[in-house]
This record gives sequence, C-alpha cells and structure tokens, in this order.
Amino acid sequence: MVSEDRAEFEYALRGKDWDVYWLLLKNGNPLSVRQIQKALHFSSPSVAQHHLERLRELGLVQKQNVGGSYLLATEVKIGVLRHFVKLGRRLFPRYFFYAVFATTAYLTYALLLMQELTRENLFIVSFGAVVSIIFWYEAFRVWSLKPF
Repeated sequence: MVSEDRAEFEYALRGKDWDVYWLLLKNGNPLSVRQIQKALHFSSPSVAQHHLERLRELGLVQKQNVGGSYLLATEVKIGVLRHFVKLGRRLFPRYFFYAVFATTAYLTYALLLMQELTRENLFIVSFGAVVSIIFWYEAFRVWSLKPF
C-alpha cells in the first residue's frame, strides 16, 4: 500500500466508519444494515447505511446484489490494525503470540530444566519473567485499543 493511500484510509477510517469496518472485519460474514445498526447501537438504519456507503466509496466494502448485505472487500492494515493478526474470525494482538511463547519458554526452563538455583539460573529466570511481563503488558495494551 502506498503511503498516500494509507494516509487517505487513516483519515477516512475514523469514528463510526472505523467501528463499522472493525465489525465487518471481526465478523467475517456479510451483514445487513439493520444488523450493523443493532450491533453498534446506531439511532437508525440510515446512520449505518451512511457509514457503509462511505466504506464502499473507499473500496473497502461491497454490497451484495442478493439480499443487500455488505461484506468486506479489502482488508487494510492501518492504525491499530497493524498490531493485530486475524485467525479465523478472531483478532489477536501480535504481542499475544510473543507473550505465549516467552511465557512457555520461561516456565519450561524454570520448572523442568533448572536443576539448582545458581547465579546464572537466577539471571535466566529473572530475565524470562521480565520479558514475559513486558509482552503480556503490550498484548493487553494493544487489546484495549480496539474499538469495541
């Protein structure tokens, strides 16, 4: 993605447009205007329709011919989405995987491999704990940035 396209998307995807985009990304299935209105607690279907049309103009959303539902046409990695990985229908912060790996390695070493408490082992265990704590902190911090 060209940097000016990225800047245009970041400018356009704010507020309620961002919430609608996030819902479609997270859901993975086509949604009707009323489903989006109910999920995001919009005051009327026309508000949802307005935001869907703005996303359609950007080329991010398509309207299905049959049923009139909307589905995601393009996924863009802008804003907080750069820090998320999509697995199926779920979005995980990238740091979540680092935290799981670091914690598993730390616990494996501390519980299975460490024979006695030497200065080197104490350093390794302390370092592993600090790394795990940092990754978990970052994972929760990024998780809290998601729209809803």
